[in-house]
Amino acid sequence: MLPIFSALLSYLSSLVFPDKSLHLKLLALEHQLAVYKRSASRPRLHPSDRLFWAWISRHWSGWQEALVFVQPATVIAWQRKRFRDHWSRLSRRGKAGRPPISKEVRDLIRRISQANPMWGSPRILGELRKLGIEVAKSTVEKYRVPQQKPPPLPGWKTFLRNHVRDLVSLDFFVVATVKHKVLFVLLILAHDRRRVVHVNVTEHPTAQWTAQQVVEAFPWDEAPRYLLRDRDCIYGTAFQKRVYGMGIEEVLTGTTFPLAKSFCGTAHREYPARVFRPCYRAQ
Repeated sequence: MLPIFSALLSYLSSLVFPDKSLHLKLLALEHQLAVYKRSASRPRLHPSDRLFWAWISRHWSGWQEALVFVQPATVIAWQRKRFRDHWSRLSRRGKAGRPPISKEVRDLIRRISQANPMWGSPRILGELRKLGIEVAKSTVEKYRVPQQKPPPLPGWKTFLRNHVRDLVSLDFFVVATVKHKVLFVLLILAHDRRRVVHVNVTEHPTAQWTAQQVVEAFPWDEAPRYLLRDRDCIYGTAFQKRVYGMGIEEVLTGTTFPLAKSFCGTAHREYPARVFRPCYRAQ
């Protein structure tokens, strides 16, 4: 504080002289010299030093020419910080913002929402107002217990993954011969290893013929649990009764999901080219 007092005394004594700018410059230089003498290697400024330069920058236009140990932008930053601190102190004097919510009300909101998970924020707000507790809807949404989302329902991939060992697919595809005949190939495929369980060919497929192929493919002690098929009309009442009698549950694919039976779908391209077509050419 000694450099500040000495500089102020020099300034008061210089007021009687006509050249005010010159004496202010001398005052600034004397203060900086005193700061350098007080510091060992780097000038160490105290809040009083910052206050002094903030004051002199508002009363003397040539203060930047005499400034040596800091940048002019640093002095301006000091002044701005003083301004912010001043208004921060004024704002902290009053009670700003919403009144705090008591712990009892917060615990009551959590207890109501936890005991009634189907209630929304408006319902909880109405129950609180019945008890004479006036709070905002945003307060209820802030302190209520968040609802846990139910786990997603298992989809088609989950079904196939869980029952891959007990699931077989059944499907028809056509093969054209060199004699311009169209043959219907019935393929029964096991999903676990994509193993061909049964295959047969006919020119006139019927529900009775299809049901008989299922009987030939699976003896009574080896019948699968699920049979995956599409919604073709070839699987009529006779087929459904025979499959039901064998203890097999039918799983129908969706009308707009052709990839649901993709295992048999790839066989449409693989087996005709490798197995059936050479045989029919030999005919």
